[in-house]
Amino acid sequence: MKVKWQDIAGQWNLYAIEARKTWTELSDDELVRVNGNRNTLASIVQERYFITKKEAHTQIEMWIDELNI
Repeated sequence: MKVKWQDIAGQWNLYAIEARKTWTELSDDELVRVNGNRNTLASIVQERYFITKKEAHTQIEMWIDELNI
C-alpha cells in the first residue's frame, strides 16, 4: 500500500530518517526545515542537487513509492 504524503507529514521525524538515506547531501537543519512540507522538501532537493523543480518532485514520488515503513 502506497504511503500518502499526509502520513509522511504527520510523522516527519520518522520519515526524515528515510529521506536522509535517499538524499544524503541534505543536512539535519534542512530536514528539520522541511517539517513535513512537500514543497519545501522539493525546493531543498532542487537547490542541493542542482535539478529542476519537476525532477525534485519526480524523485519525491519515487521515494514515496519505495518507502517500506
